[in-house]
Amino acid sequence: MDLIIVTGLSGAGKSGVINILEDIDFVCVDNLTPELIPAFGQILKKGDQEKKTAIVTDVRAGAGFKVLQPALEELTKMGIDYKIIFMDADDKTLQNRYKEKRRKHPLSAKYPKIADAIKAERKALEPIRQLADIQIDTTDTTLKQLKDRVVSMFFENLKQAMTIQVRSFGFKYGGQSDADLVFDVRCLPNPFYVGEFKNKTGLDREVRDYVMNSKHSVELLNKIEDLIGFLVPLYIEEGKTELIIAFGCTGGKHRSVTFAEEIYSFLKEKDLRVTVIHVDILK
Repeated sequence: MDLIIVTGLSGAGKSGVINILEDIDFVCVDNLTPELIPAFGQILKKGDQEKKTAIVTDVRAGAGFKVLQPALEELTKMGIDYKIIFMDADDKTLQNRYKEKRRKHPLSAKYPKIADAIKAERKALEPIRQLADIQIDTTDTTLKQLKDRVVSMFFENLKQAMTIQVRSFGFKYGGQSDADLVFDVRCLPNPFYVGEFKNKTGLDREVRDYVMNSKHSVELLNKIEDLIGFLVPLYIEEGKTELIIAFGCTGGKHRSVTFAEEIYSFLKEKDLRVTVIHVDILK
């Protein structure tokens, strides 16, 4: 079981970390008061033990934040393994971020001056900072650098953080507006017009063999593999965590399914996290 507790200075990047964790399949809960953490721990123990979970807790909890340490002790007694990520940045950077975004500091009601609010927050957070497993200073950190740092905590390499979904679909049923890359394979030989293949799909070996028996199909597949092989590392380097590649034919049963399966196998061999779905195969 993975439980990540994200805390730290307001404006230091806690929201950014939570967004990154969501992108790599964590279930995230923001602004959970420490008083509820033991109850949350009980829910985790009764739920999916493989589920990765992250929570954010900080001074927004007000006086309740003081019970964070006892709450963490309760998690330990329950046998819940957790890690604390503490987000920090220097005072000048935090002040500038508040000015740029025109946000109100959580302690502004008691400390109208932003510098005083940050000072008071640091004092309140010092005990939990001492307990933190990981401290991240975002003073001179870009969002891309933060993403690389967080992802590297959970994956051996950045490419494992990307999820790729390969789809087949039929143009007659509509497009795939959320796809990043769409390939139209209606230019290839259509098994639909071969009597013995009409009611079969690209999941059947004889249909796939028929589609790939064309030199144009082989050449197109090679070119698509070259393009995708070139683009995926660029997407990973840019920090993209989800990529949707769609193949469309007329009905979504034969040619698009064949190509989706071929590209799925191609990406699987590259040790990427990839799934395949055939949207219209049963229509």
